[in-house]
Amino acid sequence: MLAPLAPDWDSLDAQRKSKWRGLAQRYPTMAPVEQQRIQEQMRSWAQLSPQQRAVAREQYKTLKQLPPEKKAEVRERWQEYQSLPPETKRELAMRPAPPPAARPPAAAPTVNAAPTVQQTKPVPTTTTGARP
Repeated sequence: MLAPLAPDWDSLDAQRKSKWRGLAQRYPTMAPVEQQRIQEQMRSWAQLSPQQRAVAREQYKTLKQLPPEKKAEVRERWQEYQSLPPETKRELAMRPAPPPAARPPAAAPTVNAAPTVQQTKPVPTTTTGARP
């Protein structure tokens, strides 16, 4: 079951190895459809370069941090993409990725940071209006 990971097994950290071993233990109890899905995902993952894997991990972390309504929006857009004809998907895959600033807001979390306003104390004045 872990054969697709064999070429990279020695480079995996202990946490990742533990995760994969746990999945291998649960594998026999999974439905055949789930087993097939896991095998396909592992083959796809094994074909990714280390840089592609790092990007995938970051995207996963970003998506996990989205609020539920944004997750629903991303899920909806993914389903729309999945329903496209194969030719359209190929055309989209051939296009260069937009720069991060041009990506739709559903693809990245938004940060609602208000500008910091520094509070200042009024300068005391004398009765003549001059500073002390």
